[in-house]
Amino acid sequence: MMSKVLKSPSKYVQGPGVLGEFDQYLQGMGRRLLVIISRSGVQRICPTLETCFAGKDYQLHYEIFSGECSQSQIDRLTAAAAGQQSTAVVGIGGGKILDTAKAVAHETGLPVVIVPTVASTDSPCSSLSVIYRDSGEFERYLFLDACPDMVLVDTAVIAKAPVSLLVAGMGDAMATWFEARACRASGSNNQTGGKPTRAATGLAAMCWEYLRRDGLRAKQAVEAGACTEAVETIVEVNTYLSSVGFESGGLAAAHAIQKGFTFIPELHDLYHGCKVAFCTLAQLVMEDAPRTEVEEVLDFCCQVGLPVCFADMGWPDIDHGLLCLAAEKACVPGATIHHMPFPVTPDMVYNALLAADAMGRAWHRREERT
Repeated sequence: MMSKVLKSPSKYVQGPGVLGEFDQYLQGMGRRLLVIISRSGVQRICPTLETCFAGKDYQLHYEIFSGECSQSQIDRLTAAAAGQQSTAVVGIGGGKILDTAKAVAHETGLPVVIVPTVASTDSPCSSLSVIYRDSGEFERYLFLDACPDMVLVDTAVIAKAPVSLLVAGMGDAMATWFEARACRASGSNNQTGGKPTRAATGLAAMCWEYLRRDGLRAKQAVEAGACTEAVETIVEVNTYLSSVGFESGGLAAAHAIQKGFTFIPELHDLYHGCKVAFCTLAQLVMEDAPRTEVEEVLDFCCQVGLPVCFADMGWPDIDHGLLCLAAEKACVPGATIHHMPFPVTPDMVYNALLAADAMGRAWHRREERT
């Protein structure tokens, strides 16, 4: 029997204001920090860091992230870490910055600290970086030896980010349960190369449970500028439960189809989690899931503002050639779509996408009548 494997960060810290306590959690990481951050992040985050580290024996060297987690950027930042004799890598920002920081730490052998400023994807806690081409298309997964040494999540910062980012994170987290369930049904490996533990599958199930309970309330709170317990819950769901749940529970069709969507230029600017939410519907179509379950997903998506059809994604006039290409890319050898408990072909994916789109449009018409 193959071993079961669960991976998680060494330390997870969450709460309002924890960024101002950053230095308290850096034991064993040295004092020369390479900080990968966006230009806007410098304006928003650096004053807090400068106050936190004022008068303390730390050196922070900032490197501006340029937009894609690509090999060229990883190489540039790896050279910067060597040039600065850095003792740790810190990634502050969204998913692509965080994946880049993890990849740079992997290349340099340095510890890595992940500081998400949004709760828009399930990447922060994983031992995985998604590498793209400089032009934005998916290139490959980079499987890392370990999860981050620390993930620090300041919910006061995240609550100030656009609510659309929190909602996108819910879309990414929603897929966690349905993909982990498929992996367990098929006996497939998780993203660590082992079998899912019951703990990992349980964490995945908790994602969907808490999204249904607190997702809408968290969205409403952030829209009002509040950081409530519902926000704390959904940030933990998006950031920790979904990260550990997808990596140790396993991925299946939803994320594979989303990778195919990276070959559709019209969808490049759409948040990852929004695409994953719609791709989850397509997975449910392929599974011939019960109507009540599909309607529960449709209802949740519409409540919080996740797309349920191509028009919602800004692509009302579908290019069927591009959709076929996306379906083909979703089914390449080694793709996680082959973790489904039945064989999947590009034709099945293409038809599932058309059917999911039709269901979403019908659901909108139903909502308009009520």
